[in-house]
Amino acid sequence: MHDPLNDLAGWTLAFDLDGTLVDTAPDLLGALNVILVEQGMAPAPMTAVRQLVGHGLRGMLIRAYAMAELTISEEEVAILRPRIVEVYRGRIAQESRPFPGCLAALADLRARGAMLAVCTNKPEGLARLLLDELDMTRLFDAIVGGDTLPVQKPDPAPLLEAIARVGGDVARAILVGDASPDTGAARAAGVPCIVLSFGYNDLPPAELGGDRVIDHFNDLAGAVADLVASCRARPESL
Repeated sequence: MHDPLNDLAGWTLAFDLDGTLVDTAPDLLGALNVILVEQGMAPAPMTAVRQLVGHGLRGMLIRAYAMAELTISEEEVAILRPRIVEVYRGRIAQESRPFPGCLAALADLRARGAMLAVCTNKPEGLARLLLDELDMTRLFDAIVGGDTLPVQKPDPAPLLEAIARVGGDVARAILVGDASPDTGAARAAGVPCIVLSFGYNDLPPAELGGDRVIDHFNDLAGAVADLVASCRARPESL
């Protein structure tokens, strides 16, 4: 019986970054709290991470103020965002680490011929800096960030761009993510999506609309195999 994982040549696996590949919450929240304290506010607790992380630095500010029952104007956001970027850049990999099993799973998929890309709403410069600091850039054939194009996920354009940059085919691509921007982009692009239950999910993982939900990177290969086999079973893919 043919093992779909024996040969993944021609397949593109695109990955979200924050909450998917890397647990960045400690450094993101740490940077946010520096700004909140500077503004005379109490720091946000780690228990609020799912409500705060996953919607960009702008979204973090707005949500943090809302959780404190305060409002922040767009003008104030525009003023504070460069400061939070500055603080975050200085500690980008101080506590952030790849999720357990991530590096081994990526190496295995590459060894099987898959082309790997990052498709994140994090600004591309910060995404590259983080991956460089963690010695992960070498694992990817393309990196598309939140400012690489004029639009971000859930618009499908960044995902389609990531696939195109590795020379891939939309019909042989899978997105791996943890939140609604990921599943939204995948649906819009007509690409299956694997949801990681341990990320910064903004909805219960089963309700995000992914094609598979996994609880650990050890389960990624099996989920990829299922989706590849399903694709190959379709008449149009034969």
